[in-house]
This record gives sequence, C-alpha cells and structure tokens, in this order.
Amino acid sequence: MARRRALAGGAGGALLLCAVAARMDAQRQGVFKQVDLPHPYYWREMYVPQVTSGPSAVTWSPDGSALIYSMQGSLWRQRIGSDSAEQLTSGPGYDYQPDWSPDGKLIVFARYAHDAIELERLDLASGTVTPLTANAAVNVEPRWSPDGTRIVFVSSVYNRRWHIFVLSPEGAKDPLRLTDDNDSRLPRYYYSPWDHYISPTWSSDGKEIILVSNRGHIHGSGGFWRMEARPGAPLRELRYEETTWKARPDWSPDGKRVVYSSYLGRQWNQLWLMTSEGGDPFPLTYGEFDATAPRWSHDGKHVAYVSNEGGNTSLWVIDVPGGKKRRVEARQRHYRGTVGTLRIDVVDRSGRAIAARLSVTAEDGRGYAPDDAWRHADEAFDRTERPYEYAYFHSAGRVVVTVPAGRLHIEAWRGPEYRMARVDVNMPAGGRLVRRIVLERLDNLPARAWWSGDVHVHMNYGGAYRNTPRHLALQAKAEDLHVVENLIVNKEQRIPDIDYFRTDADPVSAPDFLLMHAQEFHTSVWGHLGVLGLTSHYLIPEYAGYPNTAAASLYPTNANIADLGHEQGALVGYVHPFDTKPDPSDTTAGLTYELPVDVALGKVDYIEVMGYSDHLITSEIWYRLLNCGFRLPAAAGTDAFPNFASLRGPPGLVRVFVQSGATLDHRQWLAGIKAGRTFVTNGPLLDFKIAGRAIGEEIRVSHEMQRLPAFVRLRSNVPVDHLEIIGNGKVVARLALGADRITADDTVSVPVSGSGWYVLRAYSDRAELPVLDLYPFASTSPIFITVDGAPARSPDDARFFLNWINRMEGTIRASSTWNSTAEQESVLRSLADAKRVFQFQLVTLFR
Repeated sequence: MARRRALAGGAGGALLLCAVAARMDAQRQGVFKQVDLPHPYYWREMYVPQVTSGPSAVTWSPDGSALIYSMQGSLWRQRIGSDSAEQLTSGPGYDYQPDWSPDGKLIVFARYAHDAIELERLDLASGTVTPLTANAAVNVEPRWSPDGTRIVFVSSVYNRRWHIFVLSPEGAKDPLRLTDDNDSRLPRYYYSPWDHYISPTWSSDGKEIILVSNRGHIHGSGGFWRMEARPGAPLRELRYEETTWKARPDWSPDGKRVVYSSYLGRQWNQLWLMTSEGGDPFPLTYGEFDATAPRWSHDGKHVAYVSNEGGNTSLWVIDVPGGKKRRVEARQRHYRGTVGTLRIDVVDRSGRAIAARLSVTAEDGRGYAPDDAWRHADEAFDRTERPYEYAYFHSAGRVVVTVPAGRLHIEAWRGPEYRMARVDVNMPAGGRLVRRIVLERLDNLPARAWWSGDVHVHMNYGGAYRNTPRHLALQAKAEDLHVVENLIVNKEQRIPDIDYFRTDADPVSAPDFLLMHAQEFHTSVWGHLGVLGLTSHYLIPEYAGYPNTAAASLYPTNANIADLGHEQGALVGYVHPFDTKPDPSDTTAGLTYELPVDVALGKVDYIEVMGYSDHLITSEIWYRLLNCGFRLPAAAGTDAFPNFASLRGPPGLVRVFVQSGATLDHRQWLAGIKAGRTFVTNGPLLDFKIAGRAIGEEIRVSHEMQRLPAFVRLRSNVPVDHLEIIGNGKVVARLALGADRITADDTVSVPVSGSGWYVLRAYSDRAELPVLDLYPFASTSPIFITVDGAPARSPDDARFFLNWINRMEGTIRASSTWNSTAEQESVLRSLADAKRVFQFQLVTLFR
C-alpha cells in the first residue's frame, strides 16, 4: 500500500516516455482535485462519502419517530418500526450525509455533481432542493445548530485542505471559517504536514463544537478537540486516538457524552462512548466488523449507526442504556420517479450461468446496482466520456436491478479471456425486462497450462464493506481469476485481516481457484514488498521507518525481510513501484527506494511490472535492471481493495499469467513466477517465442548469429495501438495489428547485438473501458540470449544504479532514527555489497 510512491522526476532519454504516460493519464483524471492531500485513495474512500448499495449516513427526526438516510446515492425516509422507505431525492448527482433541522421541516445534505460536492437544502413539504454552497469545492458533514440558525460543515474551499465552516440555512457566498491553517512541519507520511479539521458536532447549547484533528500528531486522522463556535477560537484537546477518518463524533443531547467510532487497539471500528471532557472511553458495540456514523436520537435514548456486519452496509438502532439492537431495513421501497425491474442473466456459450462484472448506467450517467450487491466505482474518469465514475458490481450469474425508466447501457466483463459484451435497453415505466448476455471466450489459457493470478490484493483495508474469503472468491471468479494473493498488511496500528493468516490455501479454494493469505511488508522508506508463500508464520513487526513509534528505525530493511521470507520458502517481490521516473542526479528529492540494492544482492524474486503504478515508467526501470544482467521476472498486482466502494480496479484488474502445469498448484505457480514463465496484462493476451524458445527460457548462440526468428501472437478484448518487441531496452521490432487492433499473428526477425534479453509488449495511447486503468498494457517476461557465454552488461545502467545507491547512502548516514550503530553499519554494508556488484560490471566491461 501507500502506493504511487513519488520519486524524483524524469530526465534524459525518458522524457518522451514520461510525456506519453502523462498524456495518457491526463485522459483519466481522478475525482476531487480540489483537495490537496496525499494518498487520495485513503481519504476518498474513508472520509468523503461514497455510493453504497446499503445505507451510508443517517439522521433522526426531532421527535425520534423516523430516520432519513443516504442509500444508493439518494436520500430515503423511514419510520421506526416500519419496513417501508420513501425516496426523497433522485438526482441529479449523488446525495449523501443528511441532517434534519430542529424544526423538522428541512434537510441539509451533500450532493456530488459536476466534479464537486455542494451542500443543498431539501424542503420536506414541497420536495424543493435549494443550493447552499456553490464554491466548486468538496463540502461535507453538514450539521444544524440546535437552534436551527447555523450549519457547521467541512470544506476544502480554503487552500484545498479540510477546515470547519459555518453558514446560515439560507446559504452564503462566503461561509465563515472557524479553524486556523497550521503547518505542523511533522513528518506525516499518509497525511499532509498541514493540520486538518473534520467531523464537527454541536454542543446542546450551540456555543461549542467538538471536532477531529491531527494537530500535534503524526499518525492517524486525529483525536478529539473542543472549541467555541467562532473564528480563531482556541482548540482544547480532549483525547488523542489514531483514528482513520471514520471517528465522526456525535455530542449527546444532555451535553455529557460523545459517541464515536474507533478501532482503539482492535482490527475493526466499533462505537465508543466518552465524556464531553474526554476521559476514558468504553465500547458501546462489539464485533469483528465496522460500526460507524453514529447519531444520537434527540431524547438521548438511542443511537442509530451504520454497520457492515453482514458484508454490505446496513442501518441499526441501539438502545442506550440497554443495548437492544434493531435493524432498520427497507424491504419495501417507494421511488420518486417511474422505475422498472431489469433482470440480467450472464451465461457462457453452453448456456451455463457464469459470474461476471456488470455495469448498468442510465441516461443521466448514474450507475445502478442490485439492492444486495456491493456497488463499486472507479477512482478516475474521462470527463469527455461520462459525468461520473464508471460504476460496477459483481454477479454470480443472475441479478435483478431496479432502474429508472428510459434508456440503459449494460456492460459485462469476465477478464481478458472473454470478449466483453455491451447491450442497450429501453426500460418502460413500471416494466420488467430480462436480458440474457452470452460471454464468448477469446482464449482458454488454462487449457495450455497458463493460470492467471493477482499477487497484490487486500481483502479488507478500511473500506465501506466487510469482505470475507467467500465473497472475495466471488469477486475473483467474476473476474475469471485463478489465484488471489491476499497480502495481509497494517493500516497504521491495525492489521485488518490478521486473523485470516494461514500457510495453506483458504478453505474457499477449489481445483481451479486458490485464495492464499500472504503478507506485504509496509515500510515508508525502502518501498513495499510482497511476501508470498510463507510456510511458518507472519513477520512482525511488519513495517519500519514509522516516526514517533518503536518502529522509527530504518532497520529492518527490505533485504532483512527478504531473508526472513526466504527462510520460510517464500517468494519476495517489489510491489507498485513507480509513477514517476526516479532520477539519481536530482538531489532536491529524497531517494531511498531499495530495489536496485536488493536485486544486486539476489534478494528479489519478482517485480510488479504492472501494479498500482505507471506500467511504462516501471518497465523502464525494469529494463535497466535486465540490462545489467539480472534475470528479474515480471508479475502483476492490482493492489486491490475489494472492500472499498471506490478505487481503481477490482482484483485481477492487472494480473500475471503463469505457465505452471496442467493442474493448478500453488507451489508450482510460485515456481513458475520465479522461473520467469509469465506475462502480465490488464487486457491484451500475448504469446511470444524466439527461435522456438518460450518466455523465461534462454537461447545460447555464437557471435556469428546476426538475427533470430520471433513468433508473436496477440488477442485482446480492447483495442491496442502498439505491439513491440523490446531488446535490451530498445524497440527492435514493431508488429502490424489487424484492422480491429485486437489481433496479431506474425513472425519477424530480431537483431542479435550481444547477450541480453527480449520482451513482447502491447499498449494503448489512452484508457479503454472497462479496463479501469491508465491504459491497456501487457508485457511478457524476458527471453534471454547469451552470445559466446558472455553475461549481459550495460555501463550506463550500472552507473545509473551506482548513483542511486550513493543517494541512499547519504540518507542512511544522515538518519538519527537507528536503535544502534550496529543497525546503521549493517545497512551500509549491504549498500557497499550492492555497489560492488555494479562496479564489477564496469571493471569486467573494460578489461
């Protein structure tokens, strides 16, 4: 995790490559550029509201007889004790976070539309919606003051950071900011050095607010602070906890207690009660799931909240005191507009029901999902194509969706071995339609002993849903994925999936599917490692370089962890490497990424050539390592968070195909990765041979050999623009594509210019839905060539990595975080050993 590691900018021959990648990325822009905070994939999912199939936020009526909550991107009203819900809003856009006015007449809520979240006011009697803000920022968490004269909320409008504001119920051009901008100058990795202020809640007399802030702290989204509700008022810290965006405190009507959500030394968020002066909290709910978004009833006797104990989100009410819990479930739904029922059956050519990923979009661009499905959305989109992110859900074969009357667009996808299907339908008002979608095979790689897998998935990682092995297996099968490596990893203090760790296959596995629970080592300094196939135990501590903790030391390094993993027979690889090209000559930015050191020392078994990163930029660094003679196989890991409502890609978005035998066996599959019998892809399927030798094999020739025949095959379910053979880092052949840009079969000759390697790669110049990635891309691992027994050498690339390691050495010598001088000296010895490997290449080259 903590992906998209920002390294120094590109230089020299990489400028063209970086410019191409930047142009591709410009087509897919992430949401909410109005927020200038690091790691948007965290705060977007965990803080900014997302569309979920179930409820996501709730508010009480003043008399306690009813609730209004957000669900499926709309607001709904439901009386306590009833199973019937009434839809109050239906767009445009998606509606979240309602708050009921003290007089019971109005609702303030947040609406996502036109690339912003604005506050709106709903008149319950007339149904009229009136804008309250129009600042094109992200405005969330609105709360009425107890007397109904003010609304407090959070906005990014000031300096693109989270601050607390107030405005009148009539709206205001310039809301009043309460919190001060403060540069903490703290070394926060997941958070900005600038303090943030979120989740305000009013005191019962309307004079004060309690909020969440990370002021004075490095880790987490912050603890609880109290201040008068006026600009520039001093903040008083009540209690510090790490929290991760979801605390959302609510002050009790009696003014004495605060209910909030926290994991507090556990793996899941539960509801806790503390006093309004802080003190020692105690839990209100218990369980291995999340309980979030708590709201007191106005009589202080009940708390409504959102839970994911069933996997999807659901709405509950608990008595305080007493602890009696009741689920508030909308079994009957009354819609504002005319709707119909759409049944979708997905089958293969034989008529057998098969799992698939489905997307259903209405004319207004809103996505729809079944009531019981997990709705997901992409993290970025091309504004010239659609007004909102691409929405999707996974189906076991048959689903029923309630949709608005009118034209609908349906897309079905089952991974790169199937042709995707697109269907348009017209839903009549009150109608019932059935659409049968047949997915045709494009190829059948398991029949040729190639098995696909994603080596980087996080089953649970703080998202809206609670995932389980069974549901993850459904998600994987809908993507036609055969192996999932669930990399168990910390999210700050907690490790959400630690209870699932085991050294054998999860019981949900089958002859054609393996769910394995592996590990990601999560340092904020050296880069992240995947550790696959541990045979004894989970490695603890599983991070290093965390300031202000007992893990502040830069030791252990990734090399130390690789040794520990190898002692257990595991494979160790570098994950989600590069979004920007590292430049060792740029001394203005730090460079501590340990990859070249560990490759030189023989610690690395694979690299995620495709991951949550830029594939072309990562490939360039990979090519440099290959040029130095290191036989480093390609793997692929999505870094998927399948319990998130919003993120780039489900499990298998990027995947590695491994040739490992006629039957699926995990040890053989890992051995296939280590042997380099792999290709990686998010769509295009590749086959590649040189002189009859397959991917991962070696060709030995004499210096008289000038050219070799290469066989190339491409099959793709999305168009590609380029099909190329790369030799020793340069394009040595460009292959002709069919008119449809999805097929190629060719035999060409490639030049032999010395010992080295060849890979086949395919890619597009722009994003292509439903590939939820920067651009379609695929690459084989190398076929190696040895001429007259000489090893591959590249003086330019050796110098590049020597400069890189020199930069690392400066950081290591300057660090004061070591627990002992012995730690520092051991790391410096490792760097010296790696440098000798690269220096030896230069010496042998010029003898």
